[in-house]
Amino acid sequence: MAEASPSSQLPFAFELRRSTAREDFIAGTSNEEALAFIDAWPQWPARVCAIWGPSGSGKTHLAQVWRRKASAIELAPAEVTVERLADLAPGAAILVDGAGQSVMGAGLFHLVNFVNQTNGWLLLTGEEAPPRWPTAVPDLHSRLTAVGGAGLDLPDEALMARVLIKLSHDRQLKFPEALIAYLAPRLRRSFVDAERLVALMDYLALEKKRKPSIETAARALQRLYGDDDGRSADNEDALG
Repeated sequence: MAEASPSSQLPFAFELRRSTAREDFIAGTSNEEALAFIDAWPQWPARVCAIWGPSGSGKTHLAQVWRRKASAIELAPAEVTVERLADLAPGAAILVDGAGQSVMGAGLFHLVNFVNQTNGWLLLTGEEAPPRWPTAVPDLHSRLTAVGGAGLDLPDEALMARVLIKLSHDRQLKFPEALIAYLAPRLRRSFVDAERLVALMDYLALEKKRKPSIETAARALQRLYGDDDGRSADNEDALG
């Protein structure tokens, strides 16, 4: 059995309080194009579109914003089968989060055709642009080369600092500027890592019955990354 990573060992009561509400999405240069694309629906250039970006860049958050806005049905990649299509209403809005991380086949090919033929909507997500997604059906690859949308990059340090401020306020911690300045350059460029770090700092501060401090931050970073404080691996991430 694989050993759990430090970031997976949060105490139960301090697991992530993740919100995917539109007002909780923090915009920056790395994600503003994708945010504008989601906000523009239903004025999209096509019925089938995608957003893509590295793990931890915020694409799942944006996909959930669109799901609520469009009253969309969410299907896991494994649920996209020819048999499942029979249950879908014509004109439905559908989200497949993680389509680009799975080898998709005939199910997605027929789903794309179904959405286009019934004037529905389909949003797909992946780590790379759709033409680079693995497929098991040649005709599906040709469909994906025509799918447009918007990409996201990993957040920069300035955006990570704003995210840390918001997350700390959400937990009534209110990190001082010096603490944010300490954390932002040490945290990997991932919104999920920021959530995990703030949850750990909340737990550690309560455990010691003290306000969050540089010492608490150093302990949380060590718990999150082990001996690596995150600075040497800015492009590694924990979530899609």
